[in-house]
Amino acid sequence: MRRLVLPLVLSFAAGPALSLSCLPMDVATSFNDAVAASERYIIVHGTLEFDEGKLPEVDMDRQDQTPPQTDIPARLRGKSLSKSGFKTDFDRPITLRAMCLGPWCGRAVSGTEYLSFLQITDDGYMLAVNPCGGFDFAEPTGAMLNTVKRCFKDGTCAN
Repeated sequence: MRRLVLPLVLSFAAGPALSLSCLPMDVATSFNDAVAASERYIIVHGTLEFDEGKLPEVDMDRQDQTPPQTDIPARLRGKSLSKSGFKTDFDRPITLRAMCLGPWCGRAVSGTEYLSFLQITDDGYMLAVNPCGGFDFAEPTGAMLNTVKRCFKDGTCAN
């Protein structure tokens, strides 16, 4: 998340004619960000289900009224990652936090397979989706899953 601040600030300073500019995210970078964060995370590969009608919609005439975040009840079914791979069943309610930066909001698609870095909170698990991505990877490839397994096993991840 820290890596997103400067590009976002610069995109807002440039004026409304420019679009949001995000740095490309990859699994290794997200893994390292999660390890370095003060929050705790669990990595899950599974299917995300939620009411897409609850995702924030931006009224371009009233962008300032777009909430910075919208919490949506969701469910993630799949396997969590351990040193031996994606072996542990995971079928739990989570909070899907759709974050908005000006007129740009994080999106997710219900019924889609995700590789997710879930934050462990006092209330359970939370998946934050922001306009630039980072802790959610829709329809992950085998290479992405292998990368995060290797990173988890090694405890660090080279980009």
